[in-house]
Amino acid sequence: MSEKDDMSANLENDTQSGDAAQSAEAREITEETAHADADVAKLAADLEDLRQTLLRRQADFDNYRKRIEKERAEDAKRATARVIEGLIPVIDGFEHALAAHREAEYENYRKGFELIYKQLLDHVKRLGVERIEPAGMPFDPHLHQAMDRTETTEHPDGTILQVFQPGYVFHGRVLRPAMVRVAVHPGTASKKSAN
Repeated sequence: MSEKDDMSANLENDTQSGDAAQSAEAREITEETAHADADVAKLAADLEDLRQTLLRRQADFDNYRKRIEKERAEDAKRATARVIEGLIPVIDGFEHALAAHREAEYENYRKGFELIYKQLLDHVKRLGVERIEPAGMPFDPHLHQAMDRTETTEHPDGTILQVFQPGYVFHGRVLRPAMVRVAVHPGTASKKSAN
């Protein structure tokens, strides 16, 4: 073999070993890149999981906050309703006292009493109470309590003829139904008692 051939062979061997080294290095880089891509994908998935967890926690907290606010509002309404229920007999007492003293010597006394009564009613109304004065209206068992009935054909069946005691409603809740006298047609009353 000549020197030239040796050099060619050496060069070829060097090229092959260089190619092998480059090939091994390329494989190593490819493996590292694949490993890095897998790590990035895992981190991205972890980040998305954390983001979703954060969104769920925020939604849970918002729901909790809204529920607590609603419960507080309902508690406040219940407390106010208890206070108003305690004031209703006081209002009734004022009405009875005002009705009892119609004589002239009680006029100044009556004016002061009426003023206090009006202030009390205004305050209760500002708290959200509605007074039920159903005279002439149809009977509603959700708002009225029939204390008496009168057989008559002068009024439609079920019409409220007289209010014995007004009722009170607070935010849709009946605190006390109105105590009423109801008109009943004679034929209807006999049919009901026959059944």
